[in-house]
Amino acid sequence: MAAAAPPPPPVPAPTTLPNPTPTGHPLFARVRLADPSDVPHIHKLILQLAVFEHLTHLVSATEDSLSSTFFTSPPFHSFTIFVLEVSPNPFLPTLLHPPSQPPFSPITRTLTLDLPIDDPEKETFRSVNSDGFDVVVAGFVLFFPNYSTFLGKPGFYVEDLFVRDCYRSKGLGKMLLSAVAAQAVKMGYGRVEWVVLDWNVKAIKFYEEMGAKVLEEWRICRLTGEALQAYGNAAN
Repeated sequence: MAAAAPPPPPVPAPTTLPNPTPTGHPLFARVRLADPSDVPHIHKLILQLAVFEHLTHLVSATEDSLSSTFFTSPPFHSFTIFVLEVSPNPFLPTLLHPPSQPPFSPITRTLTLDLPIDDPEKETFRSVNSDGFDVVVAGFVLFFPNYSTFLGKPGFYVEDLFVRDCYRSKGLGKMLLSAVAAQAVKMGYGRVEWVVLDWNVKAIKFYEEMGAKVLEEWRICRLTGEALQAYGNAAN
C-alpha cells in the first residue's frame, strides 16, 4: 500500500498594502480679512442672506454704498469683515493685508468630504485673490466693536454670518465665528454677541452647542426710516 501524499504547504495570507492615496475628497478652507476688491462678492452674499431670512424687502444696500462705508477704518476698530474661501487645492502662504493694518494671519483648515461639492455658482463667486488657483468665496462674517459697561470691557457684535447653501453643515460657519472669538480673546475683549431669528431652530441649536447663551428675555429695539428721521428733526 502506497504511503499517503504529504499535505500541501500552507498558503500565506495575502498581504494588504496601505493605500498611499487618501480616501475622500479634500476641501481646503481659509478665513482672511476682506479688502475692497471683495465688495461685489460680499454684496451678493448679503442678498443671499436676505433671501434665506425672508427679508429681501429690507435690503437697499448696493455695491457703491458698501464700498463707501467699508474699509474706512483699520480692521477691528470699526466694521471688519472676514471672508471664507474654499479650494480643492492647498492655500499657499501669502501676505493678505497691507503692512499698515493690524497683523492677522489667515486661518486655514482641511476638510475631508465623502463626496465633492457641486457648486452651481462657482464662477460667480470665484475669488479675485485666487492667485491663479481654484478659489471660491463661500461665506463671510461682518462684526464691529461694542462695549459692556457691566464687564467694563469692549466686545464684538456680529452683524452678519453667512455660508452659502452648498457649503453648509460642514463646520465652516463655526470656523468663521471661531475666528471672531479668537480675535476677541487676542484683544482682551469680554464677549462676542449676535442675534438669531427665532424660527431658525437649527442655528439656535448650533450656537448653543458652541456654548453660546440665547437670551430669551431680551428684545431688539430699532429706530430706522421715518421714525429715525423724526427724532433727528426734533433735535434741531
